Amino acid sequence: MKSNYNFILLLFLVFTVHFSFAQAKKPIIMVVPSDNWCFQNNFFIELDNQGSLIKLPDYKRAVQENMELTLVMNKLGELMAARGFQLKSLEQTLKSLESESAENAMTSSKTGAGLSESPVDKLKNTAKADIWMQINWKINSFGPKKSVTFDLVGLDSYTDKNVGGASGTGNDLIGAPLPIMLETAVLSHLDNFNVLLQKHFDDMFENGREVTLKIKKFDSFEGDLESEYEGEELGSIIEKWVSENTVKGRFSTSDASENRMNFEQVRIALSDNNGKSQDTRGWAKGLQKFLKEKYQITAKLTMKGLGQASIVIGEK
Repeated sequence: MKSNYNFILLLFLVFTVHFSFAQAKKPIIMVVPSDNWCFQNNFFIELDNQGSLIKLPDYKRAVQENMELTLVMNKLGELMAARGFQLKSLEQTLKSLESESAENAMTSSKTGAGLSESPVDKLKNTAKADIWMQINWKINSFGPKKSVTFDLVGLDSYTDKNVGGASGTGNDLIGAPLPIMLETAVLSHLDNFNVLLQKHFDDMFENGREVTLKIKKFDSFEGDLESEYEGEELGSIIEKWVSENTVKGRFSTSDASENRMNFEQVRIALSDNNGKSQDTRGWAKGLQKFLKEKYQITAKLTMKGLGQASIVIGEK
């Protein structure tokens, strides 16, 4: 009787683990053309960033003018959706930007001012995707036969770190359309690629999303990060807040002086205490509010991309 009970318990545990895995939360994906593909096909814009000319992908033109790109993104989206991944449409996100009167930043350069938030950063902030799935491809021709060589890269949208990749060349086919050639090339690599994406997301879910926090001060601020409040230096107060408001207290202080502090590899929870989705800006506003309410210190919060917050102490 006892052995039967143990066997039933074992089956229950196996089923529970399998069900939990099947129901595991998956990252939100956005499929985009790689920077290299955009530059090679002349879909880019140039912006003057404080005298330095930078080149950025022009996704709007690429989507509107290149039918191959639309076919490729739709096929990859279809393959990812079949594997349970949530998707954000590049085309629809661009339309959302346009409806919010932000499209000018995506299509024209502005000189004389620094780019605190680039057009691509604006797109990422609107999409709110966890991972950008960049695709580059080339069609190979051998007489009547054709094949596709592809390169897939998964990028964390907050850090731009590479979290997974796959590349290869499909079989030679005669008369097959591009989506079919791409599918035959990608299929044997896609599951391993997805495992890497899921592993990265699972790590974020358990250990927090990685972001960066910079602390600076205005010249008008009477004091610095070594000034004492209630017997403790301001820099130490901020570092203590970061420690108490990160997942498992995980962060590193890469620079600390009387005028600035840099916190890297800061792990923030994906959700706040109320269960709502949390981004870098929302998390950093907690520090801004803490300094104001507890020590009457005014501070300005600015963002660079999704993953880098800067708090400048002294005024707004």
